[in-house]
Amino acid sequence: LSISPGWTTAFFVLGVAAAIAGGWGPAREAAHVEPALALKSGSEVDALKPLAAALWPAYVLLALGAGAALLPPVGDLPIFGYIAIALLLVGAILLQPRLAQVIFVRIGHASRRSRSVPWLGATTRLAQAPSGAAIGLAGIVASFALMVAMATMVTSFRQSRDVWLGQVLPADLYVRAGSRGESMTTAYLSDRDRAMLASAPGVQRAEFSRFARVVLDPKRSPVTLLIRPLDASRPALPMIGRAIDWNAGDPPPAWISQPMSELYGIEAGQRIRIPLAGAEHEFLVIGTWRDYARQSGAIALRDVDYQRITGDSTRTDAALWLAPGVRPNDVIEAVRDKLDVGNQAEFLQPGEIRRLSLDIFDRSFAVTYLLEIAAIVIGLIGIAATFSSQALARTKEFGMLRHLGVTRRQILGQFAIEGLLVTVLGIASGLAVGFAVALVLIHVVNPQSFHWTMELHVPVGLIALLVAA
Repeated sequence: LSISPGWTTAFFVLGVAAAIAGGWGPAREAAHVEPALALKSGSEVDALKPLAAALWPAYVLLALGAGAALLPPVGDLPIFGYIAIALLLVGAILLQPRLAQVIFVRIGHASRRSRSVPWLGATTRLAQAPSGAAIGLAGIVASFALMVAMATMVTSFRQSRDVWLGQVLPADLYVRAGSRGESMTTAYLSDRDRAMLASAPGVQRAEFSRFARVVLDPKRSPVTLLIRPLDASRPALPMIGRAIDWNAGDPPPAWISQPMSELYGIEAGQRIRIPLAGAEHEFLVIGTWRDYARQSGAIALRDVDYQRITGDSTRTDAALWLAPGVRPNDVIEAVRDKLDVGNQAEFLQPGEIRRLSLDIFDRSFAVTYLLEIAAIVIGLIGIAATFSSQALARTKEFGMLRHLGVTRRQILGQFAIEGLLVTVLGIASGLAVGFAVALVLIHVVNPQSFHWTMELHVPVGLIALLVAA
């Protein structure tokens, strides 16, 4: 655990500033109210009416938020993406007083003939004083929107990564000449190892590849080279975006990863010079592929081109396609002790690789789900504090209702219905704002931070649980 005194102090100051900013409006309103009006019952309702008066600040903030989401990163950081999220949240909160007024007035009109005392009392109260409900709405919308946004972003990333793993792991068995912990192994599969793996009982097809690293820009991290058999017309890669045709007279083809394209500003159709065997060689970029494994960028090359330029025929990895009915464990047992690479060889099945990758992902984002729980607790505390303060301020109102013959159970029912209606409206607003924030996270913040994209996947079950909570 490392605690930074500077940042801790900064957050403390921000918290105090937020508290002062939040209390300044009500304090100013209280200081300017006329004493005679303040002594009048119901004055606290009148004091909240200015909240629903002007809508233009909310519209301006929402428009600025949408515009900020379209701006480029600043120093590879999605500064405007985060600003867009803040503006969307604040703009949506400023809309709640007017939204509450419109919704609850209509509910109040529709409930005039109701014979239920708690329902009639709750809907009439909210219709006559919707601005009071808007205070409770603010906390619900803010906390629930962020819960929905984070849950949607994490689920979208996880599902996109799962689909990507299925695309990059088409074989039935994988062999690496080195341990899983090595990012760039120094062990190799000998010619005899490759021949043995290709001719092992039950193996229908074998494909061998290797990885290397090159420095294209001294100011950036090395780029990974993926050397494997690739068809220029139909590469076995998770391609995205525009691709171009490659002709025999062109420079050797190359496929770049999405982070590579974003970091270096390279697109399909452009040429790239790669240092190989002590000299720079020109390649034609004919497509971009999705890669969640290498954030600093990767380039896929045909093994025949790499071997012709460098003379290097070594390979580090093997992908094996098995005959129907053949079990991977049978192949492993047949070749494990016969390989020249010995006990350095690692055998992995695609299901195991996928499980390991997703387990690492889940552990990495476990804190996100903890924050979801914290957000629920904070939201519930905010709702409880809001309605508790309103209950205290409405003591005279409840006393009058009791004097008119309303029972304690009916007052409790009225207050519960008010809380339910306000919460439902807050959840509906939070869902809309949360999805908007999720789109900013998925399509702006993540691409600008990590230089890769993902598909939108809505976690319906998880959101349903959040709604119930």
